[in-house]
Amino acid sequence: MRAYNKVIKDTKSKAGTGKSMIDQWTNFTGPYDNMACGAWIASDEGISTFNKDYTNEVLACYHPILPILRMKNLETGEEQLRLAYKRNHKWTEVTVPKDLVSSASKIVSLSKLGISVTSENAKLLVKYLSDVENLNDNEIPVQMSSAKLGWIKDGFLPYDTEIVFDGDMQFKNVFESIRPQGKKKLWMDHVRMLRKTGKIEIKFMLAASFASVLVKKAGALPFIVDLWGETEGGKSVALMLAASVWADPADNQYIGDFKSTEVQLEVRADMLNHLPVMLDDSSKVSARIKDNFEGFVYDLCSGKGKSRSNKELGIRRENRWKNVILTNGERPLSSYVTQGGAINRILEVECKDYVFSDPQETLDVIKKNYGHAGKQFVNILKELGEDALRDMQQDIQREIYQDDKMQKQSIALSIVLTADRIVTDYIFHDGEYIGMEEAKSVLVDHNELSEHERCYRYILDKINMNGQRFDIETKVEKWGIIEDGYAIIYVQAFKELCKSGGFSDKAFLSWADRNAVIQVSGGRLTKQKKINGRNSRCVFLKLNEFEDKNGFVYAEMYDQEELPFT
Repeated sequence: MRAYNKVIKDTKSKAGTGKSMIDQWTNFTGPYDNMACGAWIASDEGISTFNKDYTNEVLACYHPILPILRMKNLETGEEQLRLAYKRNHKWTEVTVPKDLVSSASKIVSLSKLGISVTSENAKLLVKYLSDVENLNDNEIPVQMSSAKLGWIKDGFLPYDTEIVFDGDMQFKNVFESIRPQGKKKLWMDHVRMLRKTGKIEIKFMLAASFASVLVKKAGALPFIVDLWGETEGGKSVALMLAASVWADPADNQYIGDFKSTEVQLEVRADMLNHLPVMLDDSSKVSARIKDNFEGFVYDLCSGKGKSRSNKELGIRRENRWKNVILTNGERPLSSYVTQGGAINRILEVECKDYVFSDPQETLDVIKKNYGHAGKQFVNILKELGEDALRDMQQDIQREIYQDDKMQKQSIALSIVLTADRIVTDYIFHDGEYIGMEEAKSVLVDHNELSEHERCYRYILDKINMNGQRFDIETKVEKWGIIEDGYAIIYVQAFKELCKSGGFSDKAFLSWADRNAVIQVSGGRLTKQKKINGRNSRCVFLKLNEFEDKNGFVYAEMYDQEELPFT
């Protein structure tokens, strides 16, 4: 009775307070419907209830707060809760993990968002939120959600799907930057003008940005498109132009950089999923990544992050993505790697001269007008259908495939050219396609890519640079002798040479035997040789790298001037 009388007295004394604890409903002024709240008194003055003896009123929160939406993640099945709270006469919504509002020790972290919770009232606030959620189980809507962008079921997040985004708060700015802004016509007119300049750097980076959402449709693996060249050539502006297809290119809203850790880049790629990952200035790469750059490239282009356990010793959800990674820098990415498999996953475009005649004008346009073309491109892909897209990509792949080029690079290039044809025909309508021969120039020859070929050239250069080590008369550490067109190298010296260049001596010798650039004996890849009166086991390496297995050397046309025939 004391509790009842107190509530009645408070109700009459407070203007605007209608329903009381007896009604068992929240009574907040604002856009949200009243909800059943059991024994809680929930009004604009805060959230309170009475202790077990009904002698004292206890406060759970100084301001209105209530759950308004449950979000169930498609990838993990985990739930998040969207809370609405009112401070300074203004309602704010925030999405938090379900386990955070289920624990008194964790819910205290909401204080940094402005919610009035301390270690003193944490238990009461947890109990209030739990009661309201459970008492309104049928009224609080359940929304399917995803922490990943791109193709989700039959839609594309964030454009045309009922699924909402519930990703990590650290990428909130990235997600919010992906939206149409400004006037589409201004962006289109300016980009058409840029494409008419014929600069491969502009057309290729734009096509690569569009191509990112085609990677999944083509059933391909992620790949890297790297724009490199001298400073002030326009690399950063070209990357921002590519970003403006989907999002706000300014102030690092969408574009990241190489200063992040491997884990952060993995999470970023996982969140963007099918949208392009853009990283500015490869010279900023952290020392930890630089020491294992091949592994970093393999991980990015495998489309799958490392398996990790959580603090409960369970396995975390693996990060996965299928997109294009766009980078730029003053040095090509291939200069950071030595393994051919890593180079095979990179398409490099050299930035020559000045790409933009007026870069400031381009920046002014794309910072105010962006995000329209990406949304239109997604709608076009839906209309064309997956089968038609795959047929188009495979036709282009057959057109550009060459025996002396790397197949993985040909697949990546075909996806970029497919995107270029679609946007040229359906969006820009300007006929400014990327030329086939111009596109093929980014492909790497087998010989240039082969790790063993590079090892061979490395050893030959070392031999030419250290002639004194093959001279019996000089008093320096000897590597061997040169005789009859072969460098005869001590086995230990050969191993150290390979190691200094980061190559495997065993793998190279096996390749060298298959390509007839070493002499073998008795099934072994080395031979005995008497040097300075002592027998030693040595590697016999052919010095004429241009001579084929039959002893012929290719002659350029200008070498035939003195031949007595034509």
